[in-house]
Amino acid sequence: MSEAKRRTVGRPASAAKAGGGHSQSLVRGLTLLEYLAASPRGLALSEVAEKAELAPSTTHRLLQALQSQGFVTQENEQGLWRIDVKTFRIGNSFLEARDVVAKSRPFLRRLTAETGETANLGIRDGDTAVFLAQHESPQMMRMITRLGSRAPLHASGVGKALLAWMPADERERFMTGGELAQVTENTLCQPESLAAEMQQISQQGFACDREEHAIGLHCVAACVFDEHALPLAAISVSGPMARIPESRLLALGAQVRQVADEITAQLGGQLPR
Repeated sequence: MSEAKRRTVGRPASAAKAGGGHSQSLVRGLTLLEYLAASPRGLALSEVAEKAELAPSTTHRLLQALQSQGFVTQENEQGLWRIDVKTFRIGNSFLEARDVVAKSRPFLRRLTAETGETANLGIRDGDTAVFLAQHESPQMMRMITRLGSRAPLHASGVGKALLAWMPADERERFMTGGELAQVTENTLCQPESLAAEMQQISQQGFACDREEHAIGLHCVAACVFDEHALPLAAISVSGPMARIPESRLLALGAQVRQVADEITAQLGGQLPR
């Protein structure tokens, strides 16, 4: 094929350049959404620009484009930018598409109805547990977790349940790979004490959080397993110590474990042997 003919095949150079520009704007816009999603209190224009390493003028133009489509909004009083309802709808659609979230919701509602406390579902993301679903307690004083929020694996009921059934080599790397954060005075931060806790969790089938993530809060959690008997998610019930005293933890833990096993069966998973 001659050089002249090769130049006429495919998209013109100008069109390719324009497409590349649109792709760059799209990537930048999605990056801004990520930063805003991670900052529920909102960010000033200068903060968004700094995080994205973009000029304020470019950042403002991208935010205005996202605002026009309902993905972000700006507070009039302080001028802070936040994600808007359309972003939430898209994120929620993703969660509903995951069988573990969609199929767990009726079980979370049942747990709250039976226990009177808030029921949660979380998954592992690196060294943290991320909360993806929740059914709130009807009680005036109740535990509420923002969806998408995170908790350290070693300092939360959901996190410890996931950690206990993690492959042994991964769990060992987590526990010995560096200093573990002391979230409260009750957080288990030493590898020896945490290893003993993992043994206890694997024996009883559920994890207990005794004010390890928040003072005054107790929690019990159990794993949901995939087809390889590996932790896919964990569900929990949590509430104030006044309603979940030490004397109630074991019975509540067994109840949560039973429901977690039902979800595992619903998803076609396998329980560890």
